[in-house]
Amino acid sequence: MQYLSKLNINTERTHPFPFDIPAIKYAKNIDLSNPITFLVGENGTGKSTLLETLACRLQLPHIDGSSYSKNSFDAAKTLLPYLELKWSIERSVGFFFRAEDFGDYLNSVHRTGVQIQDQMGDLPDSIPKHVIEQMKESANYQLKRMRQNYGQELNAFSHGEAYLHIMNEMISTRGIYLLDEPEAALSPAKQLTLIYFINDHLQHHNSQFIIATHSPMLLAYPKASIYEITSESMKQTSLENTDHYSVAKSFLNNPNTFLRHFNPEN
Repeated sequence: MQYLSKLNINTERTHPFPFDIPAIKYAKNIDLSNPITFLVGENGTGKSTLLETLACRLQLPHIDGSSYSKNSFDAAKTLLPYLELKWSIERSVGFFFRAEDFGDYLNSVHRTGVQIQDQMGDLPDSIPKHVIEQMKESANYQLKRMRQNYGQELNAFSHGEAYLHIMNEMISTRGIYLLDEPEAALSPAKQLTLIYFINDHLQHHNSQFIIATHSPMLLAYPKASIYEITSESMKQTSLENTDHYSVAKSFLNNPNTFLRHFNPEN
């Protein structure tokens, strides 16, 4: 049994933003009873906004542990009064992962380290270097939080490996997991790794995943629900009927058809 069984945006407003984006206009009685629900659609259809609104309502922790007071959640907070949820198990435990937060988080940790380095750059030479380094680490709350949440510094990994490390650390118990374009830094092989990871998690935990994605590989997860969002509708469909699958398959089957007008020499 899943946590959330249905989602509805109960408003007839169609303007201004965020009421004018398809994922908000057409989010009517969306069935979430499947352990995995994918949201797919072109850029600008509102997949991320809908996922952010749900995360904001559930107050799920996200990558940097901050609150939902940031400006990037303004649209979500506007939509909260109109969000209706039907629960099978009313328990908001889980994690919210936005691909766009990943780089911001690493940069924030780095900036904090640079600021501390500048502040301590004029300390007397009489202070031993190892003491200075200990002082810097003690002052860097961002670094301490990273180590506390993820076990070590994420800078030690490639982006793709860091993504998967975060998944391993934060998706470890039963809960609701919202992933916004998790494929962004993953190679095709690593996307397969993520698929296997999610499948293994669901073998051991009664969890629920709602994932916004552009990846036909992720969409191929067996028996998952897929909602395709277009400018006219938000409808449940099959992998083979999504535009993402059709375009990717057609291109890979015959790339020259798409690229025949290219002239690399010019």
